[in-house]
Amino acid sequence: MKRRRFSPDFKLQCVLDVLSGRKTPVQLCRQHSLSETSLSRWKQQFSQAAPKIFEQASPVASAESARIAELERLVGRLTLELEASKKVSEYFHCP
Repeated sequence: MKRRRFSPDFKLQCVLDVLSGRKTPVQLCRQHSLSETSLSRWKQQFSQAAPKIFEQASPVASAESARIAELERLVGRLTLELEASKKVSEYFHCP
């Protein structure tokens, strides 16, 4: 007998249905001919992996913040250079 394979999307939907209270584990298992053991394992995997979602957001945000700070420094430096260039050009264009 072949083992059935379930997609990650299907597993996620089942876990979310149970966690949100839309369906009880028993209802879900009957509806999809699942074992309660499989559903329990999916819920456990979901619980263990969920914190990683929020951990990954932190490095991206800090990399973006560093890039923004770098660009702001560049804008500041270019503004100073432009002001200096304007003063020099005014000095040489005096009649």
